[in-house]
Amino acid sequence: MISVIAHTPDGVQSEAGIVGPEGMIGIALLNGVDRAPHTAFVQVPCRTLRIEAEAFRTALAESRALQAYFLRYAQVYAVQLAQAGLCNAHFTIEQRLARWLLMCHDRADREDLPLTHETLSLMLGVRRAGVTTGLRMLELAGALKMRRGGIGIRDRAALLAVAGASYGVPEAEYARILGEA
Repeated sequence: MISVIAHTPDGVQSEAGIVGPEGMIGIALLNGVDRAPHTAFVQVPCRTLRIEAEAFRTALAESRALQAYFLRYAQVYAVQLAQAGLCNAHFTIEQRLARWLLMCHDRADREDLPLTHETLSLMLGVRRAGVTTGLRMLELAGALKMRRGGIGIRDRAALLAVAGASYGVPEAEYARILGEA
C-alpha cells in the first residue's frame, strides 16, 4: 500500500490518497504532465511494478485498453480524494481512523498492519494524542489489537460500524467502475 502525501512549502504535510494493487502513482502522466507536487511512499510492504515515464507513455499510446483502465482508475481515485476531504471536514477522528484502517486493509490484504501512532498522525493530519485516543477506543470496541509498531485488525465489522458513512462511497465506485479488472 502506497500513500500519496501532499505538503506545503513550509513542511506541513498530510496524506492525500492511498494506492494499492488496483492503481498507480503518477496519474499526472495520464494528463500529459511530467510530475506532480506530491510525494509517495510505501506504507505496507508489497510487490509493485515500476516503469519509466517514457515507457509508460509509449505503453498507453500502444494499448487503448491500458489507457482506458488507468483513466477509469483516475476517476475512482478522484472520488477517493473528494471523500477524504468530506471526511476530514465532517467526521470524528475515530471514524476517520476506522475508515483509513479499512482502506489500508482493503489494499494490503492482511490483518497485521505495520503502522505506528506517528505514521497514523501524519496520514490523518491530526495530533498523535488524538490517534492514541482513537486507537484505544477502537481496541476497546474489539476492532483492533495494538502492539508496538503495529496494529492487528481483529473485527472488520466493528471497524465498519465505527466508520459509518465515512467509508464506502469510493469502494462502491471502485467496484462499479473497475469491477474485477
